[in-house]
Parts: sequence; C-alpha cells; structure tokens
Amino acid sequence: MDLLGHGSADKPTDPAAYDELEAELFSRFPEGQVDAIGFSLGARTLLVLAARHPERFRSLIVAGVGQNLFPTERSSGSGETIAAAIEGATATDDPTLRYFATLAEAPDQDPAALAALMRRTNAPPVTTESLSAITCPVLVVIGDKDFAGPAEPLVAALADVRLVTLRNVDHFATPKDFGFIEASLDFLADLP
Repeated sequence: MDLLGHGSADKPTDPAAYDELEAELFSRFPEGQVDAIGFSLGARTLLVLAARHPERFRSLIVAGVGQNLFPTERSSGSGETIAAAIEGATATDDPTLRYFATLAEAPDQDPAALAALMRRTNAPPVTTESLSAITCPVLVVIGDKDFAGPAEPLVAALADVRLVTLRNVDHFATPKDFGFIEASLDFLADLP
C-alpha cells in the first residue's frame, strides 16, 4: 500500500491532510495479523503502528531506517528544510536533502504533496520506549552507505530483531538490492 502522498495514493498539498498519516494507512489494513514491509518513511510509519497495535503484526521488515528515527541536534534538517529542498529552494551538499530533492523528481511523485508531508507538524515520535511495545519478529535492513544509519540504536530498542547490513548500498539502492530481497524472503521463510 502506498502512503498518503506517494505512488498511487492521494496526494494532498495541505500539511494538515497528513495529520493522521498512520491512522489512514492502518484503516486500509486487512483483517487479522499482517506481515508488513516498509522502506524509509514507510518503515517509520509501520514501526509507529506496530508499537500502537502490536497484536496486528505477525512480522515486520523495515529498511532504510536506523539512527535517523531518533532525532538529534545533528539531524539533517527540519521538515521545513526538507520541504524547501524538495521544492528546489535550497541548493545543498547534504546527502539527506539531496535524496529528498531527487525523490521529488521521480515520475510518480508530486513535489507539492511531498513538501506538504514534510511540513506535517504532529508526526508521532519514535522512542526506545514506544518501540519496546513491538512484540513481533523484526528484520532491519540497511545499507552501509545509508544516511539513515547506523542501525544499532533501532536494533537495540527492539526485542526480537535481526539486522542485515548491505555492503556498498546507499538509501536509494536499498529497495532494489537483491540482498534486501533475499534477506526479506529468508526472514519470512523462517517464521513459524
């Protein structure tokens, strides 16, 4: 399922439309437990949902997330900074901001919708305390060149977790990397 503002989902351009991003995605879940896979913001969204509704997840695969989930003073920009990069208002050498600017240029993306999503003001925080509520097995996959890493702070916060680090893979390449696909299939095959 595409997140609001992405792919084939609705692409509102008002930041307030993203206030219930997690609830909107959760409302589209099928009945019963799910095996869920998410990348980047999709992974963050699934982690928030798995912490809120642990009984609904049989397993979780998250990629392209790690230390970036726990903001610090050194984090690459606020939502407004990222939105400005998406809109082309900021020239930067920062790899995170370049990623978002490049993402907005993809054929199935709407830069105004992505900028509105980044301007969302009420994104629920991801904390070690909230992640401790996740009870299902979790696979964390991250490239060793990914700006979202390292993965260790995320891995340390999860009870039942497996980490796969992809060599010479950056954020962009992760979803298409055969190592990610193989790790995901192996993880799912090992589930009871």
